[in-house]
Amino acid sequence: MKLAKVVGTVVSTRKDEKLEGLKFFVLQDLGPKMELKESIVIAADSVGCGVGEVVLYASGSSARQTTQTNNRPCDATVMAIIDAIDLVDGTRLYDKAAE
Repeated sequence: MKLAKVVGTVVSTRKDEKLEGLKFFVLQDLGPKMELKESIVIAADSVGCGVGEVVLYASGSSARQTTQTNNRPCDATVMAIIDAIDLVDGTRLYDKAAE
């Protein structure tokens, strides 16, 4: 899985019928110090995330392992909304409550 920030939404009124009912978001990858990287990905949402949240997403065949994306043509899916990230040395890298 990869760490990313939700930076936008994707609206598509015409799509393959297997994608009906899914919400799509623009994710921007995060680096090891929570800095935004240049890479983005469009991901289906399986957890009810929103713009501005930090999330974990899976890509490839793992993206199709959720109830919402099973047997659907998805290559990236948001799997979790992050509340906090703590390093072994006690450093809090991210805290959603502090945002």
